Amino acid sequence: MGLALLLGIFAFGVVVGMPVAFAMGLAAASAFAFEGFPAVITFQRATAGVSVFSLLAIPFFIFAGEIMLHGGIARRLVRLASALVGHLKGGLAMVNIFSSMLFGGISGSAVADISALGSLLVPVMKERGYRPDFAVNVTVTSSIAGIVIPPSHNMIIYAVAAGGGISISGLFLAGVVPGMLMCICLAVAAYIMSIKHNYPSEPFPGWKAVGHSAIDAMPGFMTAVIIVGGTLSGIFTVTESGAFGAIYALLLTVFYYRSLTFKAFLQAVTGAVRTTAMVMILIAFASSFAYLLALYQVPEQLSNLLVTISDNPIIILLMINVILLLLGMIMDMAALILICTPIFLPIAKGLGMDPTQFGIMLLINLGIGLCTPPVGTCLFVGCAVGRIKMEQALKSIWPFYLAIFVALMLVTYVPAVSLWLPSVLLD
Repeated sequence: MGLALLLGIFAFGVVVGMPVAFAMGLAAASAFAFEGFPAVITFQRATAGVSVFSLLAIPFFIFAGEIMLHGGIARRLVRLASALVGHLKGGLAMVNIFSSMLFGGISGSAVADISALGSLLVPVMKERGYRPDFAVNVTVTSSIAGIVIPPSHNMIIYAVAAGGGISISGLFLAGVVPGMLMCICLAVAAYIMSIKHNYPSEPFPGWKAVGHSAIDAMPGFMTAVIIVGGTLSGIFTVTESGAFGAIYALLLTVFYYRSLTFKAFLQAVTGAVRTTAMVMILIAFASSFAYLLALYQVPEQLSNLLVTISDNPIIILLMINVILLLLGMIMDMAALILICTPIFLPIAKGLGMDPTQFGIMLLINLGIGLCTPPVGTCLFVGCAVGRIKMEQALKSIWPFYLAIFVALMLVTYVPAVSLWLPSVLLD
């Protein structure tokens, strides 16, 4: 009865439009009250959820990404991508995907990727004869790279949700190959569609221009090198790397590029504060919610249910993927990481899957949810940037879904895709 009350109130809150964090908090408080726990327990579990030192890295990562977004780094990365791959068939689509791979590795945010790159590239693609829905779909689906390619604050959330014991450095490295693989799959899909619709290519500017673009973009790209490299080398902790990355990004855009105005700085601070507050509130109330799920033995019950359907690990992992994909369509990503990790991670470990591999699989699944209605944040932002209706985008997005699904299946069933790089550099 307590579990039914917990899930019922949570589902009701989501359906009526209540913010997910508050829906989880209300459901947890109601279930605690039903079980006879003091009311203060809800808030004790919530504060315990955010009293984790590694979570201090999240505001630094988010602030560094906002500085990059408002400081003109995106334009330089687009110029580099254009010089490198713009001459291919459907060149601007390739530029879009390659830019997402570069910028996503700096900002760590899919929405920031769309806001920065979409506003630059979608109008240009439309002017060059690309269909608006194609331009939006390329931008939206390639933005998932920012979730998987390090540094990503979602990886920190996953490590915390897993209860510790998972190396954040290992997660960072584990996301590199899957992120690049996903972008390659998207580039293949975009190339095939560009041939079908006879989209143009851009003239090759010459290797001198490529060199100039690389030199201009390299200082901005060093933000990711400082954050990831500092963590991997052991010079900094994850939190310290985030702080140094944010300071470097600020100094770079103010004194070197001189592209960050005071107005843009205020926008970056406001955006970072708003996003950090949302993430921390989610983590707090999701901690209370996850405590009750463990109390009601939901992971064990779900594991037993899946085993009764099939004892084949391939089928069970496929079912987990399907469940995560469906949940990603209707809920916020951070909330799902916090809720689903304690439920599905024990099942995956029981099947012999490495927790780091499962983390990358989880992030890709939930990243697809950001591009899928009804709660697809990235899809909404992309359609707003491209000034098209969501229905128009959905009619032609399926080749990109298929491309990401191919990458997801490789991550799920080929451990080396995500575990090879950490095994080489950390062991």
